[in-house]
Parts: sequence; C-alpha cells; structure tokens
Amino acid sequence: MNDNLEPVLVCKDLCISYYTRAGEIPAVVDFSLTVKPGETIGIVGESGCGKSTVAMAIMQYMGASGGVKSGSITFKGRDLTQLSENELRHIRGAEIAMIYQEPFASLNPSLKIKTQLMEVPLAHENISKDEAQQRSVQMLADVKLPDPERIMEAYPHQLSGGQQQRVVIAMGLLSKPSLLLLDEPTTALDVTVEAGIVKLVADISKKFGTSQIYISHNLGLILETCDRVFVMYSGEVVEEGTINSLFTWPMHPYTHGLFACIPLPTADKNAAPLKPIRGQLPLPFERPQGCYYHPRCDHFKPGLCDVDHFKMEYVENSAADHRVRCLRYKEIDHRKETPDGEVKEPLELGKRVLNVDGMKKYYEVYDNSLRALFSGKRTRYVKANEELNFTAKEGETVAIVGESGCGKSTFAKVLMGLECCTEGEVRHKGKDISDIAVRDRSARQISSLQMVFQNPFDTLNPSHSIGGQISRVIKKFGVETDKKKIFDRVMKLLDTVKLPRDFYFRKPRQLSGGQKQRVGIARAFAGNPSMVIADEPVSALDVSVAAAVTELLMDIQRKHKTTLLFISHDLSVVRYLSDRIVVMYLGHILERGTTDEIFAPPYHPYTEALLSAVPIADPEVTKREIVLEGNLPSAMKPPEGCPFCTRCHRKIGAVCDNEPPQDQVVSDRHIIKCQIPLEELSKIPPVINVPDNSERIHATN
Repeated sequence: MNDNLEPVLVCKDLCISYYTRAGEIPAVVDFSLTVKPGETIGIVGESGCGKSTVAMAIMQYMGASGGVKSGSITFKGRDLTQLSENELRHIRGAEIAMIYQEPFASLNPSLKIKTQLMEVPLAHENISKDEAQQRSVQMLADVKLPDPERIMEAYPHQLSGGQQQRVVIAMGLLSKPSLLLLDEPTTALDVTVEAGIVKLVADISKKFGTSQIYISHNLGLILETCDRVFVMYSGEVVEEGTINSLFTWPMHPYTHGLFACIPLPTADKNAAPLKPIRGQLPLPFERPQGCYYHPRCDHFKPGLCDVDHFKMEYVENSAADHRVRCLRYKEIDHRKETPDGEVKEPLELGKRVLNVDGMKKYYEVYDNSLRALFSGKRTRYVKANEELNFTAKEGETVAIVGESGCGKSTFAKVLMGLECCTEGEVRHKGKDISDIAVRDRSARQISSLQMVFQNPFDTLNPSHSIGGQISRVIKKFGVETDKKKIFDRVMKLLDTVKLPRDFYFRKPRQLSGGQKQRVGIARAFAGNPSMVIADEPVSALDVSVAAAVTELLMDIQRKHKTTLLFISHDLSVVRYLSDRIVVMYLGHILERGTTDEIFAPPYHPYTEALLSAVPIADPEVTKREIVLEGNLPSAMKPPEGCPFCTRCHRKIGAVCDNEPPQDQVVSDRHIIKCQIPLEELSKIPPVINVPDNSERIHATN
C-alpha cells in the first residue's frame, strides 16, 4: 500500500435510498470511505446494516428502485453517480470487479467455464480469442485450480463449491481491476477451503496491486485480511480504524457487543457465557431519535443519547484515523465491566445414550461404461462412512467436525433413519436402530431423535403458521392430545426460545433468519427428545444471532439433559460448545477426544490443519499457518493407506500410502489414527497460542 498515491475510491457523505410504493426507505446514511492503492478495507455489521447496499452503490447496481440520494462516489477522480450506462459498462469488470457470496448464482449453468472467463477480457480489451483463452488458463492456474484445461471445458455444476468460488475469483481478477469488492466470499465454505481462498486473494491482489473491500460478519477473517475496518449499524458507520487500533481498543458499545458474541479461545460456556446483543436491528423507517443503537445499549443515558443525531469524531489519544460515533465513549471503561451472563454450573453427564460400533455406510453405484462391462466390475461403492466408533452420554455435547464430503451428514441420516447402515451397529438407548428406516420407527423413537437443520428457510412450511407447525409435532408424537394443552405447550416453547407469543399466528415469511432458526429449535424440542442432531445450525447467522441461538441450545440442553450432536466446520463454536470432538475425514474418524485434548498436542496432522484454518478475532492470539493443498479424494476410490495421505504435510513415506493406520491410544478416550508414532506427534508445537497475561479489553465475555 502506497500512502502517497491518489486514492482509488472515495465515498463522501453518501446517502442511499430505495423508493417503494410505501415511500422512501433510507438504507445508508452519512457514509464516508477512502480506499488507497493496494489497501484492504473491511466492512462488518449485522445483516440489514447496509454493507451490501454500499457495494451495490459502488458498482452502480442499485436497480430501478434504488439510488444515491446525496453524496458522491469518486473512482480514480470520476464520480460514478454521474457516468452514463455505457461509461459504467467499461469500468465494471475491467477496473472494478465484485465477488458475490454464492458462487453458483454468479455462474451461468448453461455455459462452459471457458466461455464465461474469456468473455471478460474480450469485452474489455482488444485481444484475440487465443490470447483470452491463454490468459484464462493462466488465471485458473494462479488460483490454484488443478488441471486448468479440464476446468475450462467443464460446466459449473461439475465443480465443487470451493472450485466454483475460485473460478469466480479468477473471473474477477482477469482484467487486473484496481478495486475488488468481496461480499461474504467464504461464508458457505469449509474452513480449510476458506483459508486457502483468503490467502489466494491476498497473494494475487498483492501481485497486481489490487485494492479490496471485504464485506463480512466474520471478525476473525477481517482481522486476518484487512488493513482498516468499518463497523456499520443501521445504515451508518459507528466506528472505524486500523485493525490493530479497533481490535485492541474498540470504543463503541456496539463493537464491544459484537466481540462479546464471538467464542474466542478464552471463552468458557459455563464460567463466561457469550453475551448476545439484546433486541434487534431497527428497520430503516423505524430508526430511533439520537443514537440508532441506544435501545440496545447498556450505556444508554436518557436526555443525551436519544436527543440529536451526531457525527463521527476522532478518538482522543488513539490512532490518527480511529473515529467513533458515540457521545459517551470517553466515560465508559470496558475493562471494569462484567458481562450480564450469569455463571452456569457444568451439566452433570448421565448414562450412555448413543453407542456407535463399527458403523459403515456404502452406496452402490452402477457403471454402465464399456470398460466396466468387459471387466465385469459394474458395481462400485461410495464409502461414505468407514468403521465409525464413538459414544455419547446424557447431557453431553459431542461435535463432529470435518470438511464437506467427510461423511458427517451421512451419519446424521443413518441416525435419523433416512438411511440404513451397511455394517455395524448404532444403538440408541440400548436398541439397535441402524437398519430401521424412519417409516418403520415408532412415534416414540422418532420423537426421541430430532434434528435442527442448517437452513431455517427451507425447513418450515411457508403456508402454515408457526403455531400450527409446532402443534403438529406435539400432537403427532402424543405429547399432548387436548387442544388447550397443546396451545399452552406451544406458548411455553415460544417462551423457551425467547420469541413473542404472537408469533404463534405468524407465517415463516414474516420472520428473520434467526427467528426461523429459533422456531426450528422449538419444533425439535417439542417432542421431548433425548438426542438432538444440530447440523450447522449457526453457520449462516450473524454473530449476535448465532450467539443467542448457541446459548439457547445450551439452556434447553441444561433444562432437559438432552444429548446434543453438533455437526459443524466452525471450530471456534465447536471449542466453546462441545464436551468431546470427533474429527472425520473421507468417512474415517481420524481423531476423537475431549475438547481440551483435541485443541492441544498431540494432534492428528489433519486436526492440526483444521485448527490452523480457524479465523480468530483476537490480535494477541497467534497461529501457525498450514494451508492444505489439493482436494478431498473421491469416496469411490479412496487411498489404499491413510485416507489423509494425499494432502498430509507430515507424510513419512510409503507406509502412509500403502498401509491403513491403526488407532493409537493417547489417554482414556483420546484416540488418534495415524502412522506417525505418538512420541513424534507429541513434539508438534501448539497451533494456537494464547498469551496468559494478555489484557483483552474487547473480550468482555
């Protein structure tokens, strides 16, 4: 980054509105931003705060109903709001590019990757098709995609999510833009893929001198990638500063509220629970008088915070560009604060509820090719789960972690009866349910095993009321039969998940994502289950909503002593929430043990790589960098030896390729499946290092 050069982008006093039949909706107010050449800016905040609206305004993609009401957006000395559509068309893609959250939605499913990539330089530069193809192949190689020529001939559906995202990144960088906008580019990706893509974008941007604007609710990712950060709330910036300044000395109560929602390595679910921000983000036309945050602020002062709206001001005795929008920031000493979250007693574990012994799940695949016909091998197998062994007790939280395709969800399907296992046993409360399909299970068995799904939008019937959907579960499983008692129980469940009782009559479309997820939790617990499988229940939620949902799950678990099977790739949440962790890779359990054992040496090399990929929103915590190369092998043709040998950074030779590893017992319930002797694994230094005497001003949790 060169401070002496002219800024690439300057947004000054920007106000953006949408115009509907109901009137004007002021989406963004008083937004100012300067991006220097080679600089990376982060914009964070809850959903609905205006982050993506700013990006769309910079791209001038506001649509017919949106527009810049006042202020300016100057790119290389030209005001984008004053340019014609033809002039903008020459800038978009060539000088300003954008990478969207969902890669599959950014690619045309009917066109080959080759056609879509070559279109960028052909549209913006005077080059031949051969040159455009050569550059596209080279860019695919730059984004570390194996066999670029094959990728060029593929259609989007033939690529994995991580590969699609890399193609979209390649498309954005093809014409060497001066400014790259990234809107939640890694939200739906595994932590290992995310780590690789973040490093990739940083390396390529450095190579071309590209400036970046990162939009994310992942504060750990922002810390690792950005030079400066802007915190947005309800359409305006409430705090801005350099990464070191803002992460070390945050001043605005909302910024502190965001940090208190994050499960840092120092967090403890019993001694120091997460503290969700109370209330909700106000709608643009319902913003309060004075400070927009004051209805949710613990430091609200009547007659001061609710009178006049005020401008950003520079923080005294701080970095030159650290600014805050708060009248009371000088009076508040966050170091002396104690969180409102009460200390909770650890839950006493009961008897075993789940026993998984040697479980295998294979899928048959029929090969109709001539080669298979002549060889006689027409049936092949996808080995989704291979020799799974673990247990879970009453009131215990067991996390299953690993990359997409490792077999986590397949095991959940077997447990729920959506699939039957090929070999082995899955005993729930002493009864083997591994070969009992859900349609053959009794109502009691079904109610005893319930699931909270990842996407709350797809799990609720849009035509039925919330109360009707929860009531159906209670009636179906025979918990209550009397209509009055069913209604009362639904009301108690709404109280339990902290939703207003009038939500009984609402339809799913009237709820936010976090509220829908709470309804999903209420429905899962309506039948008094002994075990709940939570499949990525907070991965798509804002940090504040995710903290509330996480605490809610634990509160209900304490009340009912429910066993929680938590499926996730977010090891920060896993570390905070779980009692024990099972690490899966390509259908195998490579390591299992208590949370403390998994997060400290000796590790399996795969566990080590997973820990290195976790973004941590604390500048005082250091990590060793390990970026996994290559992709997950096919479950149809796994390696003969160790399943992880094709990507292992600690591979010791042919023994890893040819001989399956055996379980090594570290302690009572800590098992590592690896060819490397335990003595050598014990010498591996810790991946995550937390200073003992560090003062984390922002870590109020």
